Amino acid sequence: MTSTEIIKLDPQNPEKRKILYAAQILRRGGLVIFPTETVYGIGANLLKEATIRRLYQIKQRSPDKPFSIHISRKEEAENYASDIPAVAYRLMDKFWPGPLTLILKSNSGSVGLRFPDNEIAQRLIKSAEVPIVAPSANISDAPPPINFEDAIRGFKGLVELGIDGGRTKFGRESTIVDVRLMPAKIVREGAIKREDIEDILNKKVILFVCTGNSCRSVMAKFYLEKRLKELGRQDIEVLSRGIAAYEGLGATPEVKQILEEQGIDSSSHISQRLSPAAIKKSDLVLVMEKPQEEEVRRLVPEAENKVFLLKEFVKLEGIDANIYDPIGKPLEVHRETFMVIKEAIERMLKII
Repeated sequence: MTSTEIIKLDPQNPEKRKILYAAQILRRGGLVIFPTETVYGIGANLLKEATIRRLYQIKQRSPDKPFSIHISRKEEAENYASDIPAVAYRLMDKFWPGPLTLILKSNSGSVGLRFPDNEIAQRLIKSAEVPIVAPSANISDAPPPINFEDAIRGFKGLVELGIDGGRTKFGRESTIVDVRLMPAKIVREGAIKREDIEDILNKKVILFVCTGNSCRSVMAKFYLEKRLKELGRQDIEVLSRGIAAYEGLGATPEVKQILEEQGIDSSSHISQRLSPAAIKKSDLVLVMEKPQEEEVRRLVPEAENKVFLLKEFVKLEGIDANIYDPIGKPLEVHRETFMVIKEAIERMLKII
């Protein structure tokens, strides 16, 4: 039987020396009970096969039920998962760090990932520098522990270290969502309510891209939003970005005037530069010119099948599939550009 050491940590400002000590135990293959924002978990080094077997044994858990990996940064998801769908990135943006476990595709089949919103857990996972699994600190099918006393009760002498970080924030297990196949499936409703998850699952995101995010993508975004509202559709979110945008600028005066003529107030617009994150969380990326299409694919090669020239996507006939930048040209040129975009949007509404 193992001798279990117990340490207490301030949940807001955990002592670095003690965190590093606990991380060392995990790296060596020891088991460590620690708090998350949901319930207490038993941490183990996934690379230590004997440790994982021992974890299954003391939890009395069936070997055919895999453990989820806990991470300390959203970006780490791509280290373990493959073919991550746009809706998964949106769930990460909304609920990570937090009480959400995502089941994703991986090279070995599937993987469960969680990014806990707890300072002790985050620092411990980061300091361990190895993949950490952390199922709840209870015998399988028993109530999960929300305080240290309950967590350690059944495992004293069976784990190397127990970290007392006080009562957990939610006192309820994480919500589990399977995004391997579409539509995504809520496997377990936990600390995050079903309706909050479904609000994201039931929406698609369309991203318009131009050069400066001050003319064409702005026209497209605001006009599509207007038409969706008129049609009573709440199932689509619209974004806009520019591949060479100066962050924080508004729409050009010409664009504001043209949109005002359509009954649209674009004064809230703030230009943003295109990022991999915006591409990844979008279901459809529509660009105005070929160079923007190439930039999207350069930033996120796996976006190959969801990026299109706007005119090509809606099959707008013409010799040239590009919609050129009217910046610096007369107001009438801006109006002509808007009319092309408007026609494309009207065609889009029959497709999306």
